[in-house]
Amino acid sequence: MKTYLIAGICIALLAACGTSSEQKAEVHEKQDSIKLQEVVSFNDSQLRNAGVEVGTPDLENISGTLNLHGKIDVPPQSTVSLSFPLGGYLKSTSMLPGMRVRKGQVLGELEDMQFIQLQQDYLTAKEKFTLAESEFNRQRDLNATKASSDKVFQQARAEMETQRILTHALARKLEVIGISPSTLTPGNISKSVAIVSPINGFVSKVNVNVGKYTAPTDMLFELVDPKDIHLSLNVFEKDLHSLSVGQHVTAYTNGEPDQKFQARIILITRNLDQDRMAEVHCHFEKYDPALVPGMFVNGEVAVSNKKALTVPEEAIVRWENSFYVFTDGGSGKFEMIEVKPGTVSGGKQQIEGPGISGDTKLVVKNAYALLMKIKNTEEGES
Repeated sequence: MKTYLIAGICIALLAACGTSSEQKAEVHEKQDSIKLQEVVSFNDSQLRNAGVEVGTPDLENISGTLNLHGKIDVPPQSTVSLSFPLGGYLKSTSMLPGMRVRKGQVLGELEDMQFIQLQQDYLTAKEKFTLAESEFNRQRDLNATKASSDKVFQQARAEMETQRILTHALARKLEVIGISPSTLTPGNISKSVAIVSPINGFVSKVNVNVGKYTAPTDMLFELVDPKDIHLSLNVFEKDLHSLSVGQHVTAYTNGEPDQKFQARIILITRNLDQDRMAEVHCHFEKYDPALVPGMFVNGEVAVSNKKALTVPEEAIVRWENSFYVFTDGGSGKFEMIEVKPGTVSGGKQQIEGPGISGDTKLVVKNAYALLMKIKNTEEGES
């Protein structure tokens, strides 16, 4: 019985090993097929029917437009996050995102018992300071005639200075929450304080509602100063040398491509992200309310003459966020090579790629016909 059991286990293990080897072979076979799919074959008849033409890249001066993409951005110094140094309940607000506000305008009102207590403490300290000051003057006169000891005089001065410090500290606290100490009297103690706008701009966020208790760490409103709204564009590493501070930029949105906004480059970052792209910051020559932070925008930058390899635009195909051309390997075989596209001018586009020179034979017309055949082959095999 044990002999049969051992034999069964051995057979099962061998079968599993065989299955694993078959799976590995299939994986390698698929990988080889994917690699082979970068090469596509056409006969002469197919090339004529597809309208495919072969040529070589041209080395010529490029003076055209560099097309960039980005979004409307706001620098940190133009974004104001409003909180309140003391907790309280929101009594009222009429703010909504997008509303324009003026400097000093009331955004909302908070109320809490501690506001009353702070005003009470200040007025009390103020009266005690007046009393301590009077006592100091009296002790100073008495000490001058030696009617009181130096110790009593020094105690009176220490008490006056203590009350002076307390009064000034409480006055500064009142100023922080927007209450003027100079106009505060026992008759106008308020249970509520106003939250006012420190800038002219518009409301971008409202994080509170009436009746909500807010802590000092809560952001109540976010304001944006539109005067410093700028354009942030992304540029590939290979195009950085074509840009410089002061260059003119024409921007437009996808929704209204005919409406142009003029800007100038003010800063080009020199650190690249994981996609090998840098940021180009531009200032608009004139702010337009239609430009909203976060909006996607296109930018066109005129670039100067430079020598570069160019091919017709239809020689380049895009697949899975990468760009390719097809080199002619002879005998109707074409290999798909990844390239980096550059400036477009007069129907021709700059390219850079491994092993591509002015003598490289590649497809210059209807390259998408080759890409379609690759994709159809993949779908048929899957």
